[in-house]
Formats: sequence, C-alpha cells, structure tokens
Amino acid sequence: MSARFMPLVIAPAVIMLAGCATIVHNGPRTIPVESTPPGAFVSIYDRSNALVSTGTTPFIATLPVKFGYFKGQNYRLVFGMPGYQAAESNLESSVSGWYFGNILFGGLLGMLVVDPLTGAMYDLKPQKVEQPLTAAEMELVEDGDR
Repeated sequence: MSARFMPLVIAPAVIMLAGCATIVHNGPRTIPVESTPPGAFVSIYDRSNALVSTGTTPFIATLPVKFGYFKGQNYRLVFGMPGYQAAESNLESSVSGWYFGNILFGGLLGMLVVDPLTGAMYDLKPQKVEQPLTAAEMELVEDGDR
C-alpha cells in the first residue's frame, strides 16, 4: 500500500477503535474543593468508604471516576475546622454526554468496551465543591454547673 494512502486507512481505524468519551476526557477528574471560610481540612472517601485523598481548602482533588466495569465511582467529602460544625458533601458519578458520541464515532466497541473499561463514560457531579461551614455553638458553663 502506498504511503500517501496510509492516513486514509489509519484514521478511520483509530476512530472505530476508540471510545468517544475516552478521546475527550480520559483519566481522573480534577475537582476544585473550597469552603467558606477557607482552611478546612477535607477527607475524601470512595464508595467503599476507603480514604482516598485529603487536603486543606482550597485545593484541587484528582479523583478516578471508575469503580468497576460499567460502574462509576462516588465520593463523600468530610469537612472539619476548629470552631465549626463538621459538614459533608457528595460527588456522584453520572454518564457523560460524550459517551453517546459512540453512536456516531466510536461504534459498539467504544460503547461496550473502551469507555466502560477506562471509566471515561462517567463524569462527577458537581464539577466544583463549595461547602459553607457553620460556626459551632459554644456551651456556656456557669459556676454552679461544673
């Protein structure tokens, strides 16, 4: 086969073998995590309740979206800061709109194999976590209550 016709053969083959969502956004997602006020310590747990990441707000968490074949990962974020009540927020996986691009570009291989295996078929929602923290109420201790 002539070298000038090679791109005409390779390009369609690559498109047919790749998943649409995998092409657009493969790998872990970056999620900005903030709190009001800033400076909260955050522990991030996956759907198995395993600690996967920690940080102090504001920071950017890098989190995988795949839990298993055709299973997206979910996360629970626990915020703590002295003088404030503990707070929690959740990140839920949802099917990416790019996954349905396989109907036009990736074909069945992209839809049933590539995107589910890479986890690229999922997004995490919300795409940014902004957690307000509530000041803890102080207990008043009177002399007679000790």
